[in-house]
Amino acid sequence: MLKAGDKAPDFALGDAQGRTVRLSDFAGRRVVLYFYPRDNTPGCTRQACAFRDAFEGFRKADAVVVGISRDGESSHKRFAGRYDLPFVLLSDPQREAMEAYGVWQEKKLYGRTGMGVARTTFVIGPDGTIERVFEKAKPDTNAAEVLSWLTEREGASGGGESGT
Repeated sequence: MLKAGDKAPDFALGDAQGRTVRLSDFAGRRVVLYFYPRDNTPGCTRQACAFRDAFEGFRKADAVVVGISRDGESSHKRFAGRYDLPFVLLSDPQREAMEAYGVWQEKKLYGRTGMGVARTTFVIGPDGTIERVFEKAKPDTNAAEVLSWLTEREGASGGGESGT
């Protein structure tokens, strides 16, 4: 998995409207990039709604929120519409971004082992460098933790924090 200080890999993925979105489209802006397993599941819905509810805070922090899962563009369109999500959802069915960021990992569930998305959030600085990684993000608290970190960072002089 990538860590703070690494250069964030660019990607080109489809959004809910079928447009291609690249990380480089947000050059010069801070990006909160969160990877999640699947649209319309309980945890992923809670996480997306928490980002929605905190969206104004992210906007004030001049941060763009982007969610990525393997779901297709039509699934994202329904998910965003159903929960009034004001941020970009991207489709990564081939796991290109997931593998580039190191979040496609072996997981164990009920004694079974398989591959899946490790729920992870990256904060990418305006220069394209990863500033912070939130591993094993919890659906109910991830958005608040990220926003709190951004707010504290904004208020701190020097602002050289990093870590996982």
